[in-house]
Parts: sequence; structure tokens; C-alpha cells
Amino acid sequence: MRSNRPGFGALIFFAVAFALSVYFTFAAVQGDYGLFRRVEIDAERDALSRDLAVLNGQIGEMENLTRRLSDEYLDLDLLDQQAREVLGLLRADEIVIR
Repeated sequence: MRSNRPGFGALIFFAVAFALSVYFTFAAVQGDYGLFRRVEIDAERDALSRDLAVLNGQIGEMENLTRRLSDEYLDLDLLDQQAREVLGLLRADEIVIR
């Protein structure tokens, strides 16, 4: 008489299939190309985009200041401000209070 229990080969097959499904599920979530890595990449992209926007703003300000101090267009107020800040210059009629 033969029993109705599954054979040893079927048990091995289902164990290997279960192990592979657990491995691929883990890899899909935690692996190098998994869902968690995707979320990290998106967050990093957003942070870098914000940094790029800040840097572009700073570049625009520097270009504006450079243009205002160029030979074609000289902003005397900006020139005076830069001479005071960078060189520490004063006018003859000013008094310095520290």
C-alpha cells in the first residue's frame, strides 16, 4: 500500500521554491535596485535639486554684481560699498565709531 503523503522530491521542490521567492522578495525591497534604494535616490535627487536652485541664485547675484562693476556699466554706489567692505576705505568727512 502506498500512502497519500507527498514524496521527498516534492518537499525539496517546495522548499527551494519558497527560499527563492523569499530571496527575490528581499532583493526587490532591500537590494541595490530595490524599493528602499529608490526612495533614497529620490530624496537625494530632491536635496541636490534644492542645492542647485540655491547655487543658481548665487550665480545670478554674482553675475549681477560683476555686470554692475564692469567697464560698460559702473554702479558708483556698489563701487563705494565694495571699497568700504573690502579695502576698509573711508571718506575724509566720516567718523568711525567702534
